[in-house]
Amino acid sequence: MIEDSQLAVTSASGVVFAVPPGHHGWIESTFCKRECSKYVCSLDKGPLCACGQTWSYHKTHGIQSSSVADEVWSPTKHTISSPTDAYGTIDFLGGPHPNKAQFIRLGFDSRPDQIFQLLTREWGLELPKLVISVHGGKVNFKLNPRLKLVFKEGLLQAAKTTGAWILTGGTSTGVTHHVGDALISERSPRLRGGRVVSIGVAPWGVVENRASLIGRKKDVAYQSIDHPRSKFAALNNRHSYFLLADNGTVGRYGAEIPLRRKLEKYISSQRLPARTVCSIPVVCLVVEGGMDTIRTVLEYVTDSPPVPVVVVEGSGRAANLIAFAHTYATATDESSTVLDGMREQLLAEIQQTFSINQSQTNKLLAELLQCVENADLITIFKPAESMGLDRAILCALFRAHYLTAAEQLCLALAWNRVDIARSEIFVYGQEWAEGALEEAMMEALVKNRFDFVKLLLEMGVQMAKFLTIPRLEELYNSKQGPANTLRYIVRDVRPHLSRNDSYSLIDIGLVVNKLMGGAYRCSYTRRKFRQSYTDMMKNSIKGTSGRNILTRGLSHYSESGLHSFEDLQYFVEPSHNLFSQPFNELLVWSVLTKRQDMAKLMWHHGEESLAKALVASKLYQAMAIEAADDDLEVEISDELRSYAAEFDREALELLDYCYRQDNDLAMQLLTCELSNWSRQTCLRLAFACHHRELLAHPCSQLILGDLWLGGLRTRRSTNLKIVLAIICPPIIFRLEFKSKEELQLMPQTEKEHMIDLKDEGDILCSEIGPHSSSCSSSPIVSSQNDHIKINKVKRANTFNCVEPSTSDDSKCNFCSNDINDNLSSSQTDRIEHVPNNTIFNENIGPECAALHHHHQLPFTRKFMEFYAAPITKFWTWTIAYFFFLAVYTYTLLVRTPPTPEWNECYVIVYIASFGMEKLREILASEPVNLNRKLLVWATGIWNCCDAFFIVEFFVGMILRNRENTLDHGRVLYCLNIVYWYIRILTILRVSRFLGPFVTMIGWMLKRMVYYVTLMLVVLMSYGVFRQSVLYPHEEFSWFLVRDIFFKPYFMIYGELFAEEINPPCGNGTNPDGSFDPTMPPCETGRWLNPLLMTAYLLIINILMLNLLIAVFNSIFLKTNVHSHKIWKFNRFAVVMEYDQKPTLPPPFIVMSHFRLFGKWCRRRFAGIKESYDCGLKLFLNKDSLERLNDFEEESMEGLVREREAKHNQTTEERIRLIGQRLEGLNSKFEDSHHADDALLLVDSLESRLNLLERAIERATNTCLALNDCIMSQESFRRSLGEQPTSMTPSEATTIIASALDDEKWAPFHTSSNNSDDEQTECDESDHGDTILHTKDPFPKTLAGSSKLVRRASTSHLLNKKMILKRQLTEVIQDESEDNNRKLPTSSLLFRANSREKHRPFASAKVVAEAERLRELEGDVYHMMERVIRRRRHRDSENLDDSLDEMIRAAPGKLIDEIDTSVDKDEMDNKNPGIVGHHYRRFSDHARKCHSRCTRI
Repeated sequence: MIEDSQLAVTSASGVVFAVPPGHHGWIESTFCKRECSKYVCSLDKGPLCACGQTWSYHKTHGIQSSSVADEVWSPTKHTISSPTDAYGTIDFLGGPHPNKAQFIRLGFDSRPDQIFQLLTREWGLELPKLVISVHGGKVNFKLNPRLKLVFKEGLLQAAKTTGAWILTGGTSTGVTHHVGDALISERSPRLRGGRVVSIGVAPWGVVENRASLIGRKKDVAYQSIDHPRSKFAALNNRHSYFLLADNGTVGRYGAEIPLRRKLEKYISSQRLPARTVCSIPVVCLVVEGGMDTIRTVLEYVTDSPPVPVVVVEGSGRAANLIAFAHTYATATDESSTVLDGMREQLLAEIQQTFSINQSQTNKLLAELLQCVENADLITIFKPAESMGLDRAILCALFRAHYLTAAEQLCLALAWNRVDIARSEIFVYGQEWAEGALEEAMMEALVKNRFDFVKLLLEMGVQMAKFLTIPRLEELYNSKQGPANTLRYIVRDVRPHLSRNDSYSLIDIGLVVNKLMGGAYRCSYTRRKFRQSYTDMMKNSIKGTSGRNILTRGLSHYSESGLHSFEDLQYFVEPSHNLFSQPFNELLVWSVLTKRQDMAKLMWHHGEESLAKALVASKLYQAMAIEAADDDLEVEISDELRSYAAEFDREALELLDYCYRQDNDLAMQLLTCELSNWSRQTCLRLAFACHHRELLAHPCSQLILGDLWLGGLRTRRSTNLKIVLAIICPPIIFRLEFKSKEELQLMPQTEKEHMIDLKDEGDILCSEIGPHSSSCSSSPIVSSQNDHIKINKVKRANTFNCVEPSTSDDSKCNFCSNDINDNLSSSQTDRIEHVPNNTIFNENIGPECAALHHHHQLPFTRKFMEFYAAPITKFWTWTIAYFFFLAVYTYTLLVRTPPTPEWNECYVIVYIASFGMEKLREILASEPVNLNRKLLVWATGIWNCCDAFFIVEFFVGMILRNRENTLDHGRVLYCLNIVYWYIRILTILRVSRFLGPFVTMIGWMLKRMVYYVTLMLVVLMSYGVFRQSVLYPHEEFSWFLVRDIFFKPYFMIYGELFAEEINPPCGNGTNPDGSFDPTMPPCETGRWLNPLLMTAYLLIINILMLNLLIAVFNSIFLKTNVHSHKIWKFNRFAVVMEYDQKPTLPPPFIVMSHFRLFGKWCRRRFAGIKESYDCGLKLFLNKDSLERLNDFEEESMEGLVREREAKHNQTTEERIRLIGQRLEGLNSKFEDSHHADDALLLVDSLESRLNLLERAIERATNTCLALNDCIMSQESFRRSLGEQPTSMTPSEATTIIASALDDEKWAPFHTSSNNSDDEQTECDESDHGDTILHTKDPFPKTLAGSSKLVRRASTSHLLNKKMILKRQLTEVIQDESEDNNRKLPTSSLLFRANSREKHRPFASAKVVAEAERLRELEGDVYHMMERVIRRRRHRDSENLDDSLDEMIRAAPGKLIDEIDTSVDKDEMDNKNPGIVGHHYRRFSDHARKCHSRCTRI
């Protein structure tokens, strides 16, 4: 069956086969081109066909004309498809190197799944995590420089951080040109690091020079230059991939629209890679644009599922219209009311922007209003705000409300945008499904998103519940993350592991053991974990049905009974969660997989931070050595060493901070047992990772000094006192010892700790009484009691205690808490906890309280403490060793008798007992396996030398006891004593001054090995030549090998053997010609020997020796600088070595060996498991350990705060802060510039409102004057018969005009209506301020038409005076002609100048209109007062926009509207069009009132 991704092709023989993607013929068989097949005349294009080609073109290609009248051309009916003939690579010219791009010509109806396969399989693109579809104008336009910079940075940041695909129009016009400018620094998407994939979807018919693109797998040289008069467009040279949609048309857009939309929809249906469950999101980005852009936005927001849209405000045209409508659609709940009130304004702006007719304007307005109905899907990006474009694009997806919280977090993880997750996802009230955060944590760990791990930890994810065995194994087997060397190390411990097999935790445990070295045993390899691991696997395999399982390869360990598993559920039983310290496990995982940032995060969290840093350092160092041994890249080894150095610094700084806070707790921190780290201590871990600085720290040195003295307390002449006490034992009781309580606070071995417990038990029983029931029931009394066995096999992490019983008789029960696997449950149930050094309170019984005393040591204990002290052992062994050397020297210097005498017997017994001690060290070492014991013991170079020369001594002893080989045995004795003298260097390590020199000698010897190799090359080259030339007739003998090296080697030290440089020869004759039969013949080529000897000595003596001296000098200089650190570091090894040695030196050490052997036999017969832990540790109870961990965690937090404070004081941080402040000041200056423009608009508003105020007042006075004139005319009519004096209409007009002129009409200047929007006006306010008004065209602001309305309304009001005077004159003249009589001049003048007298006679309608105008006048005064006060407050507050409450409190509907418009639009300069809207409503109302008065 043929899959969808394959294409069925029928061969000539009729056989159907499938062409898979990647085949050389897949593209041609899948994608087609389109060509016009019928000439259809287009009415709007004249003789051209509807496809855009001429009739001659169709006739040339044999295309017939359509015979159907009024036929409509369609791409589906009037085109034919054929295999594509244009695909390959475009080399864009014009740069220093051609920018390459893939392209293909394909039909407009191509299947999107095939296009997706083309992109991902043929062109090798990675699956996107986001698709950004950029839409906008197709015609070139300019962007504000600041907006262009913000657009470039935001688009690149969004694409880089998310791995997005950017889809554009492809041609170098319009918005695509600006996208190409943004991608100018991202030319090659094939290079690693922040690559951006840009795909251009362009119509084939509008591509400039498209004929050059025709060809299969063709490399085309393309010049991306547009021709000004051409109707075609060039491809943008900043894109990397082009899909050229072909629908058979030429010079027409539209073929790419359905293809692009189908491709976006198909991509949005694909799932994100890896563990995610959400699909690939698509976002539309709108920059500028025309009418088609608004329709595109409508399609996106109404699609199913909808696509979020981000609109760049201020870019022009469609973007500004959408932003304006969206702003007022979301400003209030009554958005429809606001937009309905602005309908006329929106229509005017649309018509002015696009220059379209009224029907198109109405249709476009309806589409615009339909777009803003889905306001939650549209995000307006405002460049003036602090939020970047990348943030706006990503936040638009989350604000669309069609993704769940888990899907949003999944997207944020895929994009690696923790800032988005923190601000948009983890908000108050967010609800999470069960297990969603745990799955996100798993994804963050796998993808190495340490920022997300930190965020999830802050959000409350509990790692103790999260981390299970299946999850941890999945983390180790994950292929994501940085490249690491884990697989190479696993192959070392599991040679038969195949490439496809997965790791089990037991394999990881073996790796950790190998890297840590020594006696370290990972918890994964211990019996307890193995049993739990096997049980969990069996239970998980049985219960896999119906559960969420983890798929991994299954491998069996049939011999050992260990199993790996394939199907394990993520949510295991609580008993299967074996990780009490999950951060420890994750730290080891992070280090082994080389995730340094994740390892640092795990180090910051959890307990035992100091131990974790040391373990990480040791693992990194071992991995660096393995990487160097595997001949991997040098950078890998150096990188691992740098990571180890980082953790070394972290450990040292943490210890130093703890020591500064509390030195006692810091010392406990170094010596307490680490049960989670193979029961090691921090001191031992520091020595294992060669951390000299930490061991040289005063805290470590205080501990080592205390351990070196043991139970002694001496300050001066310590060595002299010890030596005298060894020689004269009674002096021991004159020395000062530590108290018992102080000894218990010191690190001690398990054996010493058990002795302390027994002494405490004896003291307690003696104080209570021998017949006490509590003592009789004490486990110390009965040797057969199980508690004795528990104490004997007690581990070093046991917490021994004395705790009151809960019974009524208040018995003291001695018990121990043992985690040994051999302890029975009945025994462990009786274990209770009270520390040795705990101060008992009142709740403890009187018998137990009597135990805790501060007393001195008894004499027997002092004697034991003296000889158990490491310093005593050192001097005892040193004295014995020097006595041995003296006897050994005497034995060799005198004659060797046939049978050994006492002196030789002493030497034999000494070396034999010394060899037995070495055997005891091997058997008593911590590793359990004998092979492991031997490997650990052999890591010491002195141990190997000891073993070799002990064997060599006994070989000599055997030869010495035979009469015929006595001399040979004596020679071996002589060689053997050389080593024992050299071994004095191990004693000199203790010296503060000689110890560093011993270390220097060791390092120089290591370097000298390389020098000897070089020396041997030169020496052999000359030695072979010399021997073969001077002695050509020698037979084979092993002495020939000696002769090659013998004389050339001694020439290095000045022994030149001058007689053999050029020896005389002459075939029986002397050089003077005399006969000499002893003269040897001259060998051919002997004259070359002096020449080569000269070159040899020059190289060896001058070059090689000086090179060696330089190397030694370098080692000395380096070591001398850190000599004190070297001595302090070696001091730890000396203290540990002598602490574990028996008290008696050889040869008396045999007695200690017999005693230890007897104890071992008793334990063996008793069935007690042997404990090999002999390290010095501090035994703490659970409470003390918790307090110590709390102290360490508090110190860790304090260290972080201290680092932050120091970091803020650094020069780099200060420079960075200054740079941020300068950027902030720059943005404020730019905002201030825009604010100044806003203030100019406010000034313009004030001036125009002042003019309107005066116009209303004058209109009111004009109406009153008109009323007086009418009343005066009526009065004249009634008194015409009585007053003979009259005047003409022209005289009456003059009088009334003069009366009107008496009103204070302030001078003003205004331009005509035709040129008002093209000029600059200067209006004088009442305060004498001059305000400039300039035209503000629509692309910058939507208030241009509003200004025209305001100015026109003001001019209209001001011209009412002339109109009123003219109308009044005409009325008077008409009435004068009808009545044929003259008005009395005196009466008319009297009536015109006495308006107040006749006001009571005015009609009620005129008075009402006048009162309404006066109320309106008061509102205007009130509004102006508030505007001026608000402006002053704004200036004093440095443009701080905080006037919302004042605006809401403004009285009156008119004041509310104007104040809101002024504050939100004029002062912020965001949407100034609303000001003109409110102002025009106000002016219309005033004009209506004036018109009513005029009609009356």
